[in-house]
This record gives sequence, C-alpha cells and structure tokens, in this order.
Amino acid sequence: MASADLRAELDCSICLQTYTDPVMLRCGHNFCRVCIDRVLDTQDESVVYTCPECREEFQERPALMRNLALRNIMENLLVTQHKETETVIFCTYCVDSPVPAVKSCLMCEASLCEKHLSVHSKSSEHVVSDPRTSLENRKCSVHKEVLKYYCTEDSACICVSCSLVGKHQGHGVEMLDEASEKKKGKLRNIFQKLTGKTEETKKRVQNLEEHWRKAQEKASGEAERVTALFTDIRRQLDNLEKRILSEISRQEKEESLSFSSLIQKLEIKKDELSGKMGHIEELCNMTDPLTVLQEPDTGDLCDPEEEGGDEDINRCLHDVGDLDVAVISDKLHTLCDIITDIRRGIYVEGPADILLDVNTAANDIIISDDLKTATWTQNNQNRSERAERFQKNQVMSSRGFTSGRHYWDVESSGSGGWRVGMCYPSIDRRGRQSYIGDNNKSWSLWRYVNQYSVRHDGKDIQLPDKISSDRVRICLDYEAGQLSFYELCDPIRHLHTFTAAFTKPLHAALCVWKGSVKIYGGR
Repeated sequence: MASADLRAELDCSICLQTYTDPVMLRCGHNFCRVCIDRVLDTQDESVVYTCPECREEFQERPALMRNLALRNIMENLLVTQHKETETVIFCTYCVDSPVPAVKSCLMCEASLCEKHLSVHSKSSEHVVSDPRTSLENRKCSVHKEVLKYYCTEDSACICVSCSLVGKHQGHGVEMLDEASEKKKGKLRNIFQKLTGKTEETKKRVQNLEEHWRKAQEKASGEAERVTALFTDIRRQLDNLEKRILSEISRQEKEESLSFSSLIQKLEIKKDELSGKMGHIEELCNMTDPLTVLQEPDTGDLCDPEEEGGDEDINRCLHDVGDLDVAVISDKLHTLCDIITDIRRGIYVEGPADILLDVNTAANDIIISDDLKTATWTQNNQNRSERAERFQKNQVMSSRGFTSGRHYWDVESSGSGGWRVGMCYPSIDRRGRQSYIGDNNKSWSLWRYVNQYSVRHDGKDIQLPDKISSDRVRICLDYEAGQLSFYELCDPIRHLHTFTAAFTKPLHAALCVWKGSVKIYGGR
C-alpha cells in the first residue's frame, strides 16, 4: 500500500500520468511542463492566473522552475521499472523446466544454460555472447553468416563472405572488438565533453534559479517597502487633513464669536434707535406748540459718539469677513514635502556604503575602527603628512559618487559644532577656505551654538526652525543635480535642497569640533 501511495504521488494532477519534465509553481505544486503550459495558455485572456491544484492566484503569468529533485526521482523510477520488466532469457534446450541462460550461440541461434554450454561446440564458427532474445540481427542478412568484421569505409558490420565476394570486397576492415574499442574511445571523448557541458548547464540552471530566488526576494521586499511607504503616506495625509480641518474649525469659532458679539451690539443699538424714533414720532403728533418747543433739539437725540461706534463696527466687520487663507495654505504646502519624501522613498534604492578615508583625516580627528565615526580630540594623532590630509577638523569619504541616487544618515553627539555634506576631491586641504561650505567645491549643513544653517561658497542660509533630532539624512541625486538634507524626526522633515550641475565625483565630508559624528549606511 505504501508503495502504491508513493507511486500515486508521482502522477501529474492534470494529465493523471507520471510526471514528464516536472516543473513547480511558487505555491509549491508540481505539474508536467506541457500540462501546466496548456492551462496557463487558456488563462492568458483572464485577469489573473491560478494554480490548478490550490487555486492560488498570480497577477502575472508565473515562471516555471524545474523540480530537479522530482525529475531525478522519476528517472530512477523509470530505470527500476525497466529492470523489473526486462525479459529473462531461458535455455533453449531445457524444455521440461525453464533454466536461465548464461550465453547465446550466434551460429546455432540458441541460448544455453551452464550445463548445455559445457557440452556446446568449441569451434570458432560457434560464437557465443551474452543471452539475447533476438539473434537474427547478429548475422548477415545476405549470407546468413555471423557478423565478425567492421567495414571502415561503409561503417557497417559484415561477415566473411561480404569482405571476400560482396560489395565490401577490397574495403578496409577491422575485427568487431577492435572497431568497437575505437568507437568506445570516441564515445568516451564525447561523453567527457557532454559531461562538461552538462555540469556547465547544471551550474547555469542553479545560477538562474538563484537569480530567480533573489528576484522573488527583491520583489517581495519591494512590495513590503511600497506598502509601508503608502501606509506612511496615508498616515501623513490623515494627520495633515486633521490639522487643516482643525485650523479651519478654530478660525470659524473665532469668527462666530466675533459675529455674535457684533450682532448683539447692533441689536442693542437697534432697540435704542427704535426708542428715539418713537419719541420723535410722538413729538411730531403733538398739537401743543409749547410742549414741542420745550423738548430738546432733535439733533441732540443723535449722539456723535454713537456715529464713531458705527465706524468701529464697520472696521470689525471688515476684519472678520474672511478666513485666514494664508495660514491654511501654509499648512497645505506640507503636501510638497510629503511628495518630495515619496519621490525620495521610491527612487533611492538604499543606504550608500560610506567609509571614512583615514588618509584625509586631520590630526585632531579620531577615526573609529569601522571607519564610520569621526571624533574631535585635543591629542595630536601624528599621522603622516599627505597632500590629501585636511589641516583641521575634517575628514572625507573614500568613496565618490558620479551617478545615481544615494542616501546615508549621520548622527551627532556632544555639545560641539559640526558640518556634514559633500565635496569635490579637489577641495583645498589648508586654510579657512578648506572647510566644507566655505568654497564653491562643497555643500554643507552645519550647527554652531545651537544655530543651524546650510552653506555653499561661503554663503549661509539660516534655517527657520530648530532641529530637535541628532540624526540627519543626506540624499544625493547626481543626474538631477540635487543634494538634500532631512531631519530624521517623525515624520521626516525636509530642511533644504541644493541645486547644482555636478561635474566631478562627490565625496561625503564631515567637520567636527568638541563632539563626534557617526555615519549610518551600507552593510
């Protein structure tokens, strides 16, 4: 039963026959290559592809990977089945009880067991060989004689008569054993070549499978990265929407209070005016002139101060007439930063591998063993004099960038100042003009006395907001000519972008005093 169950596992679920050239889908199910190709062909018109076994869906036509282990099992199974079904050759003369033959005589066209072989003719005409089911093909079809020679000109096995009187007369001939050994030699050479090609093909298959595996892993990683990116985008957009709606609600409440106050004042004024109008109307209806004339002048009924109050009300109406759109627009501009972060997140492949070059490090800078941290020190490091070594406080990366998009992070510690950025290798190494940002060959973000600014060619741009995080991200887009700085807070905040036409390799550069700066990036 176990053998039968195992045998059933070796059948393709589509054709219900033993696997032929088995291949595997990503879901792990196996099929004959021809069978699954037919199924996938029928699904080309549909939106998705599905596994016939488990119905797992694939957005694109799945690649078919050869299942080498299953193929080897199938080959071994076929060999075993072939050996099991081979026909046993029995002795021609043992008619009462079949006895397996050990030899066959080509002359007699009979198979012989050990007993009958011992009494068989030893004449040279009687050629014996391994037991065979058919002996007819061992004789010449024309002369009915045993094939003993090989015609080298016609590449044919012949008998003695063929070589003497037949169409092979006068041709070069060899004994079968001799010709067979020569052919075996050629076959061995071919076998060796094929073995080499087989090994080479096997390695190429393994290499392709490894690349396929890496491609799948990369695709999976990219899918996770994009999912995380869009999750973060949705979070940022939700937060931005809440902030803007909250600002609109706040302004609406303030205006409601202002309008309510003004309306209340105007209602009081309306009541006062109605009273005065009623009194005037009453005087106008009196018939006694003395009473009318004894009343104060009608001009006194209009208080000049009240007219000034009208001006105050009109001014207030002008002030509260609209929402403060500038504040709302300013918050909406955050969308630009979000979009910039999205572009960076999509197109930057990963952190660049940045290592500091000790040969450029000033003698007041200590470089860590992993070449990732630069620390200021008062102790002279007494490094050898080199043309590329900075005189003070600075160090440059060993790697330069001439293309592509890259980013890396830096983290500062201590209360000292620092500069981080990039420079051309032709930057001066001596004097004030050698500091990154103080020349036209470098760009930097720097901190000094808790003030932050960006600097290029000796010109500062003060950053309006304080940087609260000790960690900064530097992004380079060489072809676009952009060098950007971000504060790594939650959410990430864009600080500044330099725009320039880069013409030479760009190296990361650090400038440190009274503290340290560490680079994060690469493996």
